Amino acid sequence: MISQRLLVRGAKAVTGDRHPLPFLSAAHLAVRSSSSHPSGRGGVRGMATHAELHSQGCYIGEVHVVGAPSGPLTGLTAVVKDCFDVAGHRTSNGSPAWLETHPPAQRNAAAVQALLDAGATIIGTNVMDEMAYSLAGENAHYGTPANPAAPGRIPGGSSSGTAAAVAAGDADLGLGGDTGGSVRVPACHCGILGIRPTHGRVSLQGAVPLAPSFDTGGWFARDAGVLRAVGGVLLDGGSRRPAQLRRLLVAADAFGLAEEATTKALYDALSPKIDQVAALLSKPQEVEVGSSTGGLSQAWFNAFRVHQAHEIWQQHGAWVTEHRPNFGPGIRERFQMAEGVSRKQYEEAAQQRGAARQRLAELLGGDGVLMLPTAPAPAPLLNTPSDQLDAFRTSLISLTCIAGLSGFPQVNVPIADVEGLPVGLGLIGPPGSDEDLLELTEQLLAVLR
Repeated sequence: MISQRLLVRGAKAVTGDRHPLPFLSAAHLAVRSSSSHPSGRGGVRGMATHAELHSQGCYIGEVHVVGAPSGPLTGLTAVVKDCFDVAGHRTSNGSPAWLETHPPAQRNAAAVQALLDAGATIIGTNVMDEMAYSLAGENAHYGTPANPAAPGRIPGGSSSGTAAAVAAGDADLGLGGDTGGSVRVPACHCGILGIRPTHGRVSLQGAVPLAPSFDTGGWFARDAGVLRAVGGVLLDGGSRRPAQLRRLLVAADAFGLAEEATTKALYDALSPKIDQVAALLSKPQEVEVGSSTGGLSQAWFNAFRVHQAHEIWQQHGAWVTEHRPNFGPGIRERFQMAEGVSRKQYEEAAQQRGAARQRLAELLGGDGVLMLPTAPAPAPLLNTPSDQLDAFRTSLISLTCIAGLSGFPQVNVPIADVEGLPVGLGLIGPPGSDEDLLELTEQLLAVLR
């Protein structure tokens, strides 16, 4: 059993050649001209300049807005996914057609303003996947941001440029959006921390919606303390549900969707410190998340795909019909699929979503933490054939849909690599437990270093 493998201390560990990815503070980054994985693999391979990151496709807008002189984020720099409004600038939403058909923003998005009020300085807006309807990070119009942790591979999307800029050390934190995995996936592929919060806990006023009942405002950081500090700024305190996170649950069926090398890398990172991890939580207990409700890769995946598509067409169908944008590959086909979702299909998906949410609530209760791989494998190569990328996307969404369907918070914790390519550990907590999950993330990284 998976949990038994973890409990056998060191049984799967690699002796001396595998270590967690580095989590560098702003102070560390200021001292070091480059950062690498402690074993010589993975991580950020060299800090690019801001101008170089522009040329590498991370940025879409020349934006520089100084934050308040004092606050919890004073001295930190931030980048923003270009689906959040920045006053005086046009929001592209990853689409030239969207850019052309919408005026400049009159005010900052609520989350952008919150970062500024907390003292962060915004240094740019970032390239993203077209209409946020992809997890790859490739944009047919604006290009593909370079992945600093895995050159020659996709950065993940749709918050692609934001993750890449943070991973490269150009900004301390990044504001992104996560509907189907758009913070968790690029965080995983770029080897940094990222959180999809509980649905509704971060204001999306002034952000372009995709599928409102799934949309969340998430964020990235290299440093766990920074990730937690941003949570203190963005999370709505009134919707917090304090949790005593004590039970460590291992999602056996989720690990079954990952490639063997990914599973092994995550176990190798955890096994030598499993006693300390158990002291933070408990001995790991193996569970099946989706087997009693149709399976993750079947019922859960299909419910997410159909429900999300229905909402996307309700949100954007009229605009697409009026302006007929020249969508890039993949995006075009997804909008065509979304247009064809019937009311019956949507209602069946909504029913399955309810069952999935109930199942996860029963598993976690008020004190459980679910451990799973964030993605099934490292980032695919650039220009991977579409059929192979679609197969990867199916496995990927079968994992990311767990938090998506339930609305529960999930953190990506980059603790391992496969041949130098980052892979991430996902931690899902009960709804409203975001602050506790961020605290646990900080404690877990202190143990695993």
